[in-house]
Amino acid sequence: MHSLITADGEALVAGSASGVASLAWLLVALPLLGAAVLLLGGRRTDKVGPALATGLSWASFAFGVLVLVQLLGEGAEERGHHLVLWSWVPAGTFDLDLGLLVDPLSMAFVMLITFVGSLIHVYSLGYMEHDPDKRRFFAYLNLFVAAMLLLVLADSYLLLFVGWEGVGLASYLLIGFWNHNPAYATAANKAFFVNRVGDLGLSFAIMLMFVTFGAVDYASVDEGAAGASQGVLTAIGLLLLVGACGKSAQFPLQSWLGDAMAGPTPVSALIHAATMVTAGVYLVVRSHVIFDAAPDAALAVALVGAVTLLFGAVVGCAKDDIKKALAASTMSQIGYMMLAAGLGPVGYAFAIFHLLTHGFFKAGMFLGAGSVMHGMNDQTDMRRFGGLSGLMKLTWATFGLGYLAIIGVPPFSGFWSKDEIIHAAFVGEGWQPWVLGGAALVGAGVTAFYMSRLFFMTFQGDKRWTDDVHPHESPRIMTYPMVVLAVGSAFLGLALGPTHALEHWLEPVVGEHPEESAVLPTPVLITMTLVLIAAGVALAWMRYWRDDVAEVAPRASVATRAARQDLYQDAVNEGLFMRPGVHLTRSLVYADARGVDGAAGGLAALVGGFSSRLRRLQTGYARSYALTMLTGIVAVLGALWVIQ
Repeated sequence: MHSLITADGEALVAGSASGVASLAWLLVALPLLGAAVLLLGGRRTDKVGPALATGLSWASFAFGVLVLVQLLGEGAEERGHHLVLWSWVPAGTFDLDLGLLVDPLSMAFVMLITFVGSLIHVYSLGYMEHDPDKRRFFAYLNLFVAAMLLLVLADSYLLLFVGWEGVGLASYLLIGFWNHNPAYATAANKAFFVNRVGDLGLSFAIMLMFVTFGAVDYASVDEGAAGASQGVLTAIGLLLLVGACGKSAQFPLQSWLGDAMAGPTPVSALIHAATMVTAGVYLVVRSHVIFDAAPDAALAVALVGAVTLLFGAVVGCAKDDIKKALAASTMSQIGYMMLAAGLGPVGYAFAIFHLLTHGFFKAGMFLGAGSVMHGMNDQTDMRRFGGLSGLMKLTWATFGLGYLAIIGVPPFSGFWSKDEIIHAAFVGEGWQPWVLGGAALVGAGVTAFYMSRLFFMTFQGDKRWTDDVHPHESPRIMTYPMVVLAVGSAFLGLALGPTHALEHWLEPVVGEHPEESAVLPTPVLITMTLVLIAAGVALAWMRYWRDDVAEVAPRASVATRAARQDLYQDAVNEGLFMRPGVHLTRSLVYADARGVDGAAGGLAALVGGFSSRLRRLQTGYARSYALTMLTGIVAVLGALWVIQ
């Protein structure tokens, strides 16, 4: 039996896996098999590899549907299956099994990862059609999906860490896929190194769990948290937050996200919309028992989310590269999720709700950006777009639904999920609801501005194309996934929001959602949100549709120049960490060369010199040895005479 502690302190018992849930390992094994076949098969799999990878991704989704159906047919108290595969780490008193946890939280992520991931596989069939290394690209896609599934299905923090590192490796390979371009290789390295900082925090958290609880599986940690000290739980929570900040591109470890746009557009959709950047949110919600018992750590999560949602929104207002503008938007939207996760039981379900809706509308917009690039000779500068709505109608329509969803226009998906987070942020006492709720409210208005700016600059207004481009719609294999994602952008929130279906679905894991009143009435909050959204859209319409973008865009205030430079985050990182680190490394190398190596070399030289001089006494002549013996005898006799 396996038990988890819910938010209300009750134990959720997850029995041994039965039915199709007993084969949950297939969810990970199928895409992992695809990656192995394509990577080990080499060029022999060039023709069938992409189709095989896509088929196995869809097979994983289909099996996930079967598992989901089984869970839906069970009572709420039975929706938990613990599948033990084998004894993984038998080490004295520490015995950790390798197992998978199939519960409502993990299955919500499984369905998102496999469905959106499979659609991106299909889109990639068209997008990467002419790339000579597309077989390797699809292998990396399968590897990424497998690692992400392992991360969310793991039953322990140690196995989660394996999936966590697998996602980091796969993202490095995908971001740097076109590594013949030095800038792309640099972007992949940057993402890898920044994530290693976050991974260090997660690894320290796991070590502290082992020292404190003697175990690292979810059940033991959750049960042991009740008897742990506040200080230890706060330390664990803060270390988990460091890990979440790295993987989910939250302040101050967000600098890698914009550069990661160097990868092919399907990578941007897969990593930065529905999967990798949501791993930090999953980690916090999965660790809700620790954060519920450590309110200071939970507050830190909420504050980091509030800062990041505003940081990303400000940066998104000044980006002219369509993919980098969407990346800044991703940073901001994940900030909303982290804010909700830091609010505790009142926000856990809404964090996952916004994560699901965001996965659809942001993946759809990234694929839409790829479609625009496909028709514009791979250009990404929105100042060279405009007037595309008439020539790329399907891309315009699907992207437009995602745009309406993300800015929160009712009844589209983002309205339901983001509005719930704003309401939850205004729940509480003292300064917190005003600061956190105010940040969420302002972020909604700024989001409407920068997303309207992006949409108007790309699809509306005058044509600003260069002479060498001839815009055209993408092939159907690319537009079909965009249509499906657009449908989700439009209706997923409507299906889950008014019915509170997701809140009830997650209750066995995070506990019953408390009904608490905000410091402002709900109608007032909704009205304020919609007014700010309308203001943001109107301001963007006046500046980027009605006015000449070619004249507006180059003008830059101090704030705009700062936003274009990502608020100087790279300069800060270089000044505080990179350059001091380089100087420290050089100093250590010098000390090692002159000190440690110098001392060892000097001692060796001393011994060698002494030996070479001592060797001269060994001449090989008998008369020399006789003289030496005589000298010794005289010395001994002289010493004895002196003593007497």
